[in-house]
Amino acid sequence: MQSVQDLASAVQRVIGNVERVIVGKAEPVTFSLIAVICHGHILIEDVPGVGKTVLTKSIARSIGCTFKRIQFTPDLLPSDVTGVSIYNQKNGNFEFRPGPIMSQIVLADEVNRATPKTQSALLEAMEEAQITVDGSTYRLPQPFMVMATQNPIEYEGTFPLPEAQLDRFMMSIQLGYPRPEDEINILDSHQHHHPLEDLAQIMTAEELVLIQQQVRSVHVDPSIREYIVSISNATRRHAQIYLGVSPRGSLALFRASQALAAIRGRGYVIPDDVKLLAKPTLAHRIIVTPAARVRSVTSANLLDEILKEVPVPNAWVGGRGR
Repeated sequence: MQSVQDLASAVQRVIGNVERVIVGKAEPVTFSLIAVICHGHILIEDVPGVGKTVLTKSIARSIGCTFKRIQFTPDLLPSDVTGVSIYNQKNGNFEFRPGPIMSQIVLADEVNRATPKTQSALLEAMEEAQITVDGSTYRLPQPFMVMATQNPIEYEGTFPLPEAQLDRFMMSIQLGYPRPEDEINILDSHQHHHPLEDLAQIMTAEELVLIQQQVRSVHVDPSIREYIVSISNATRRHAQIYLGVSPRGSLALFRASQALAAIRGRGYVIPDDVKLLAKPTLAHRIIVTPAARVRSVTSANLLDEILKEVPVPNAWVGGRGR
């Protein structure tokens, strides 16, 4: 097993490789790699044209994973996602023709444009890494990850993701518009050809699977575990929150904190890891009350408030601790 420093170096090389294409977005790229390392899935809520698809392709190419893109539309059927059994007249048997979900990294583009029935085709795949078609179960290739996108501006003809489906995404992130200097660099890099065409593979899928196993050994002190649970519990008791964070959300924050610590070359988690990851891992799982929504209060605002109120473990105050 490689050391934590070797693990950090390997992941940082992948992050640097992706940043050759996704310019000026170090934090979203890092969060995406954290989700990959933790067997997680990502929801990217952002306007068109900021690089959501390119980010997914860049990650898949950098870690040597197979990639498939599904364009979600109102007429898309569940079988268009999972695959279908077709009768073979020659041998008199039904043969399974796998759909695009049978890939290691899957881009579910504009996932909220499909009907709830089609959206639900992702649920089993995201939670159990398998699909069931005509009573037969098929395991998905490993590593497996869904990166879904949705446009937060255009709501006409869309079907909002239900809470149960949102809860299956480890993180929700935004790329946002680039800074002017970064946008100039994007223009320069695209002058002759797309930089994705030159992107090299940095890691194999097999190496990624080993990293996924190793990152779970990162130490999480009991006080940090209590800190994570305290944050989740605070969302369940808050007067302006209608639906708080589920235990799945606490586990997502726990796993993501382990991955971030490893990426930073540490064999242990500190409170700052938890604080940085709280909003991307928890905010999309929270539903604010109608009264709070009228006042334009968001789940991210409330998490900021909760993080200020929940006490940091005493052993870590002032930078002390491990």
